[in-house]
Amino acid sequence: MPLPLAGLQVLDLTRVLAGPYATQMFGDLGADVWKIERPGEGDETRAWGPPFVAGTSAYYLSINRNKKSAALDFKNPQHLAALKRAAVTADVVMENFVPGDLARYGLDAATLRKDRPELIVCSITGYGQDGPYASLPGYDAVLQGFTGLMSITGEPDGRPLKVGVAAIDVLTGVHTAASVLGALVGRFRHGIGCHIDIALFEVGVASMVNVSESALVTGNPARRHGNAHPHIVPYQTFEASDGSMVVTVGNDEQWQRLCRVLDQPAITARTDWATNAERVKQREELIAMVSACFATGTRESWLARLKAGRVPAGPLRDLHEVVRDPALAERGMVTSGKVAPSNQEVPLMALPWKIDAERPALRLPPPALGQHTDEFLARFGA
Repeated sequence: MPLPLAGLQVLDLTRVLAGPYATQMFGDLGADVWKIERPGEGDETRAWGPPFVAGTSAYYLSINRNKKSAALDFKNPQHLAALKRAAVTADVVMENFVPGDLARYGLDAATLRKDRPELIVCSITGYGQDGPYASLPGYDAVLQGFTGLMSITGEPDGRPLKVGVAAIDVLTGVHTAASVLGALVGRFRHGIGCHIDIALFEVGVASMVNVSESALVTGNPARRHGNAHPHIVPYQTFEASDGSMVVTVGNDEQWQRLCRVLDQPAITARTDWATNAERVKQREELIAMVSACFATGTRESWLARLKAGRVPAGPLRDLHEVVRDPALAERGMVTSGKVAPSNQEVPLMALPWKIDAERPALRLPPPALGQHTDEFLARFGA
């Protein structure tokens, strides 16, 4: 079966993380993606390291496979003319310039779609195409603070913390891909494209889902719960005698199962803990008793008992262990490719989807800067 987006033409004017993550998904699904980079420097993430492989950062390698790179200068008339031809013949143009910047070159959505209304243009910014913050640059760490995500991350009595990965950027990439795919379906049905406006600020707020909604309906700010859940108890990390584990009791039946696993009369006798609402109200006392129980045995023994008792649980692992988990290799989540110009073999994390039981294959490894510039100019030049 052909890849679902085979033949789709995507012009990628994005850089850093959110946009490249989205366009990599399109490339993985078969689209022809042209990544446009600045001559000399390229995408900033090429230099975001160490670690580096063949002079290119692992950061860049993680989000730029299945693309071709053309290094083009917007102020070069030949390059700009080729870009415009590529844009008006593409199916999708994605960009993350500050609002108004691309209008100087005639590459803005209004200009591109004037003569080709079926074109889909997706603009990714920090705060949207309009509004009081539109001119501000958008970086994930700033947005984690600005959206309040940091305020709910960390220990209850500690300082607010950034999530360990650029979570808002990644979520914006996923929202971008979903919205563009929706627009493509709309064009198939109605014959017209659109201009999509994606803002990291709005993605960050929306992605806090229940926490944002709780702040809306109560009028109260959310607070930090460390590794616990604000609305479910017990649902957090616990310390066994030799290591950490995560136990998640998602409903009242699972609570009864946990009680049977713990087998402690002081816990099982508490009929007032039968419902989650009551467990949340009495969080401190309950967690203290459950924690004391888990501390009496090893992590392996508790995880075995929790598994047998059908209570969701797992060990707290570091990434060195996780990326080498044989389950990832068995299911084809780890692939590899030879990266130009050294042709060094590099492991790569695959797309986390299977289609008809198959993982989309690596067609093109992450490109060297400008590796395909001549091909781009030959195809779209005068």
